[in-house]
Amino acid sequence: MSMEECEVVVVGGGQAGVAMSEHLTAAGVPHVVLEKGRVAEKWRSGRWDSLVANGPAWHDRFPGMEFADVDADAFAPKEQVADYFVTYAEKFGAPIRCGVEVTSVTRNVGRPGFRVETSDGALEAHFVVAATGPFQRPVVPPIVPEGAVPLQLHSNSYRNPEQLPEGGVLVVGAGSSGVQIADELNRSGRRVFLSVGPHERPPRSYRGRDFCWWLGVLGKWDADTPAQGAEHVTIAVSGARGGRTVDFRALAAGGIHLVGMTASFDAGVLRFRPDLGAHIAAGDASYLALLDEADAYVERNGLDLPEERSAHVLGPDPACVTDPLLELDLAAAGVTSIIWATGYAADYGWLQVGALDERGRPQHRRGVSTEPGIYFLGLPWLSRRGSSFIWGVWHDAKYLADHIQTQRGYLAHAAHTRDGSSGVPAGDAAFEILGAGR
Repeated sequence: MSMEECEVVVVGGGQAGVAMSEHLTAAGVPHVVLEKGRVAEKWRSGRWDSLVANGPAWHDRFPGMEFADVDADAFAPKEQVADYFVTYAEKFGAPIRCGVEVTSVTRNVGRPGFRVETSDGALEAHFVVAATGPFQRPVVPPIVPEGAVPLQLHSNSYRNPEQLPEGGVLVVGAGSSGVQIADELNRSGRRVFLSVGPHERPPRSYRGRDFCWWLGVLGKWDADTPAQGAEHVTIAVSGARGGRTVDFRALAAGGIHLVGMTASFDAGVLRFRPDLGAHIAAGDASYLALLDEADAYVERNGLDLPEERSAHVLGPDPACVTDPLLELDLAAAGVTSIIWATGYAADYGWLQVGALDERGRPQHRRGVSTEPGIYFLGLPWLSRRGSSFIWGVWHDAKYLADHIQTQRGYLAHAAHTRDGSSGVPAGDAAFEILGAGR
């Protein structure tokens, strides 16, 4: 039986895979997208019930289609985000095969291309795009042993407050996921402790413009590398309840007890680092710095945007910051659940070629792997700060599609010369492919 051959295999049918497919389709490149679940599965089953997009609908989308039934300045619910990608893929007839899991990718021996083993058989491909994104393996620090509290779960498994046993909750991690989950639990009547680490805290909006707009006009989405030491700093921003600036003072005033980073556990007692004040201060500094840059931009360009001096007034630190809690007896405090909003790690165990470093991280430049023929898409800082956002992944996919087109031209030229020609005449398919890749 002959094996199926495909020019490009794209692994993953989320926003990255759909974007990659659009650009390959536009370029006329034969390809297939393999998705082990449904299109945009992570938006449906890997998020809590009340999640909405962190950016407004006018910004968090692909250039070719607006959200249906979502106001441009509103924040799309997760199911509508997933539906958006399904509709978008249908718009250009994306060749997506759902329910097909890729189990291994290996390089062919003695000839070009790769063997792609899947749950539905094997394929051969000249190029492979790993579009599985950054949310592959939930990370839970080995701090609290199993059974120490009735329930521990990662934020990817959290759905709603009713899912948890009666009692208080510790949420570890104060990025977008952690603060939204902690706020939801607090509003449901739970006693909530929130463990806060390093973070940036932009305003949800300022002077009548969303922070996504400010990061755009200030050139911050285009930063090609994070500030030193900030590679893993989370952004505390939310579109929940219509979109509000994440304000840790307001969270504390509303009843959430802020603590420092979770450090250790012993005999039922959880210990926190004495770093809460420093993290709050650093988050405040990033917030105020953006306001100052925005003010300077308004003045420099003579824009008629209303002043918002009250946004610069932070108010006093709450008692939980000035006199931080360093130890918590979980049973005495009635804490029965711990939610670890502590991020994800890459898992490319299926990619069995020389494209990863010794820690299993992709080796690439703008998504082009050090291993010829392999590409990565949808990762944070792939080419710039905006790379892991919906609109950013679309532009990164265009760059990779152009690169693949150029490489196809070289391969076609090599095949042509092996057939006896001394060069590539004008009008030859290889010549046309190379031209399209420029």
